[in-house]
Amino acid sequence: SDFVVNAIEVGARENLWKRDFEITLEYGVRQPYAENGGPGGFAHAARNIGSVMQIAHDMEQACPNAWFVNFTNPMVRICDAVNRYSRIKAVGLCHQIYAGYVMVGVALAKDLGIVVPEGLTGVHAAVDQHPLQHRVREQVVPLIDIRAAGLNHFTWILSISDRRTGEDLYPLFRKRFFELDGTFEPLTRDMFSAFGSFPVPGDTHLCEYLPWMSDPQTKPWERYNIRLYDWDLFEAVRGFQLHRLNEMANGEATIEGLLDTDSEGALEMIENIAGTGTHYHLAANLPNNGQISNLPIGATVETPVHVDGAGIHPVHTGALPESIAELCRREIAVAQLCVDSVIEGNREKALQCLLLDPVITDIDVAKKILDRYLTEYKEYLPQFWR
Repeated sequence: SDFVVNAIEVGARENLWKRDFEITLEYGVRQPYAENGGPGGFAHAARNIGSVMQIAHDMEQACPNAWFVNFTNPMVRICDAVNRYSRIKAVGLCHQIYAGYVMVGVALAKDLGIVVPEGLTGVHAAVDQHPLQHRVREQVVPLIDIRAAGLNHFTWILSISDRRTGEDLYPLFRKRFFELDGTFEPLTRDMFSAFGSFPVPGDTHLCEYLPWMSDPQTKPWERYNIRLYDWDLFEAVRGFQLHRLNEMANGEATIEGLLDTDSEGALEMIENIAGTGTHYHLAANLPNNGQISNLPIGATVETPVHVDGAGIHPVHTGALPESIAELCRREIAVAQLCVDSVIEGNREKALQCLLLDPVITDIDVAKKILDRYLTEYKEYLPQFWR
């Protein structure tokens, strides 16, 4: 094999994610989202890393030169584990950059002639919002180019330009975004105002990495209307999709509906690395070799990339604004401690991971949450019990 595409999840995804959230509530910690950051980010990564590393080590024997193309979350931690603890080269792909395109499209709708469908309220992962977001996305992507950099689910727009004229649209976007109703991605709005650069992921991912989103007294999740993932609904959707796939595999249903789907980049990367073409991809996760000059070398960072027969080449985006870089550096430290602790089965490093996480504010609470996670998920984390 020249490419191994990974999109696994260890255990029942929605049920375990819900438990990651519920367990910390028992200790007074209300996580804003609990998927990729916070204590839930630790538990989620810890469950997935073991199986991912088994795949990577199998690749070392069977196809040591192949690319490991990753879609599994938490993206930064999974890619970091493969790149630092195996000889395999990993690249992580994620569609979240398109949340930035949707928000820019909504703000510049009148200027660019974009029709915003009625009922679009933001970029939250909700079944009723996905089709509306897609309608904006397919209109705006051909018109503008967004260059963003940072960490997965924590990238920041560095430039916005008109693909037709090359015009810098960032000043106009800044004006138009603050003319939108204040209920449209309000956390993103406040971060844009405070830090001067626009965060790409939307409120429900952005909130996972910020130290002011879990205060039980001020309840910022209420002020910003941060909606949790609808675990029960998406579990039902997943069950229906698996049922349909089984019907297709058994010849009981047509595959017609699978022929016109969106790509998240794996196909284009494979085609151009294996062939003679070139491809510009809006966002990919690779070890930092200087593409973001003020983040640690070797850390998993997300930037645009060029893809050709020689491989994947990150676009050098320069330095992030220093205040934003500091937020990213803290998350890098948390992610690497998480990976180290899981690979080594090291409880001390696992505790340090939680104590550095911005969601945690008490050392004894961190100890209790860690003990509870390791006990509840013992079947997935035997290395912590040796």
